[in-house]
Amino acid sequence: MTEDSDRHAKKMAKKKAARDKIMATKTGEKGLVIVHTGKGKGKSTAAFGMIFRCIAHDMPCAVVQFIKGGMSTGERDLILSTFADRCRFHTMGEGFTWETQDRERDIEMAQAAWEKAKELIRDPDLRMVLLDEINIAIRYGYIDAAEVVAFLAAEKPEMTHVVLTGRNAAEEVIEAADLVTEMELVKHPFRSGIKAQIGVEF
Repeated sequence: MTEDSDRHAKKMAKKKAARDKIMATKTGEKGLVIVHTGKGKGKSTAAFGMIFRCIAHDMPCAVVQFIKGGMSTGERDLILSTFADRCRFHTMGEGFTWETQDRERDIEMAQAAWEKAKELIRDPDLRMVLLDEINIAIRYGYIDAAEVVAFLAAEKPEMTHVVLTGRNAAEEVIEAADLVTEMELVKHPFRSGIKAQIGVEF
C-alpha cells in the first residue's frame, strides 16, 4: 500500500468510527411530516420516489393530488395499472386555478381533496400518504394551514408518514414538519422555450 493510500485508509477509518458513533445514538422511529417546497423542479418527483419505495417494500400507501387535473402522468398510470393494490391514488383537482378560472369550484375541489386526505391519514394501515400540491391549495386560501397542522398533530397515526408538496409552503406547516426540503431553482429549460416533456415532467 502506498503512503497516500495508507493515509487515506486511516483517514476513512477514523471518519467511519466517528460516523458509527453518531449513528449508534439514532435509534428512534416515528411517522414523519415531510415538506417539499421551493421554486425548483423535483418536489413531486422526489415525493413519488418515496411512494415507489413504499410500494417496493409492500408498505400500503396513498396519494391525493390537490391541483393537478386528470391528465395522464407516468407515475399515476403506473400506479393505477400495476400497483393499485398497494397504493390508493386520488386525483381530486381540476388543474391550476388560472386554467379553471373558477375560484369557488377550486375551493370546493380542494376541500373535497382535504376530506379524502384526512380519511386516508386516519387509516393506520397506510404507512405513507402523499398530499401532492397541497401547499398550493393552502397558499391560495382553499385550505387553512392551521387546520392542516392541527389535524396532523391530533390525528395522524404515530407511524404514518405524510408528505406535503408544492412551492411556498406556509410557515406553520414548515414549523410543524419533521423534514423540510426546499428545491432551489438554478436553471430551467422553460426559460429557453422548452416545453414540459414526457418522462421529465409527467
